[in-house]
Amino acid sequence: MNRIKELFGINYPLIQAGMIWCSGWELASAVSNAGGLGIIGSGSMYPDVLRDQIKKCKAATDKPFAVNLPMLYPDIDKHIQTIIELNVPIVFTSAGNPKTWTTHLQDHGIIVVHVVSSVKFALKAHEAGVDAIVAEGFEAGGHNGRDETTTFCLIPMVKEKISIPLIAAGGIGTGRGMLAAMTLGADAVQIGSRFVATPESSAHQAFKQTVVEAKEGDTQLTLKELTPVRLVKNEFYKKVAQAYQNNASTEELANLLGKGRAKKGMFEGDLIEGELEIGQISGLIHDIKPAAEIVQEIIQEFQEAQQTISSFSL
Repeated sequence: MNRIKELFGINYPLIQAGMIWCSGWELASAVSNAGGLGIIGSGSMYPDVLRDQIKKCKAATDKPFAVNLPMLYPDIDKHIQTIIELNVPIVFTSAGNPKTWTTHLQDHGIIVVHVVSSVKFALKAHEAGVDAIVAEGFEAGGHNGRDETTTFCLIPMVKEKISIPLIAAGGIGTGRGMLAAMTLGADAVQIGSRFVATPESSAHQAFKQTVVEAKEGDTQLTLKELTPVRLVKNEFYKKVAQAYQNNASTEELANLLGKGRAKKGMFEGDLIEGELEIGQISGLIHDIKPAAEIVQEIIQEFQEAQQTISSFSL
């Protein structure tokens, strides 16, 4: 029995990432209804918005779903209270110390998964008592690790050090990629970028189209002095690159970034001045299609790849 399927009570070991401005109740419920695990991305939501999103998700699916909870969220105690009150079964924590809330959530019967980008932080999460770990390579979109460890290297290194279930993330968007990650030791995969390009995603249509049109080399990891983030190379990104050429200070970079730029880009569709967060796998995303269809395509391709590999010989 697959450990993640058993832990979450899902049909497929496939998780949809809880991305800010993209992962609302419509996407989460669609993925959960299709047999995976849908996640609501709470990092871009006010407390009352998250409460409404969870209620709508519960009305749209009777399957398990989760909430992604960035530990740096300013009103995190309010999010925690909502999650407990509304009986959310699973929480994915990220961007912070897992010791802070893990035991408290588990005491209320909630499964806790923590997202890491290195072996060092995987060990800290393991010591904190989380139920599973997401190890995310630097190919991933959005906020990322400073060490630029690729998924292909990160997964076996983390697998070697932990005993709890391991979920691979970063650069995965196909069934073949899913099989590769699980061959390296993952129990499941978490996929973000591919689910941005769906009708159910709350991202702006213009951003979805940008993802579909992206090619190899169109994204770059940057702003490590603040929080590392992978961005599409639009006009805002070029300003960041120019700032680096001018030896900008951390304070100058922070002023350039400002506030609300991710919302401006991904949610409001400002492709020029917005922050457009997406993974390297965007070069393999060529269309916008329903989340359920994507889940089925990935699982079918996974199974076909399994059969193909079984015929290989040395």
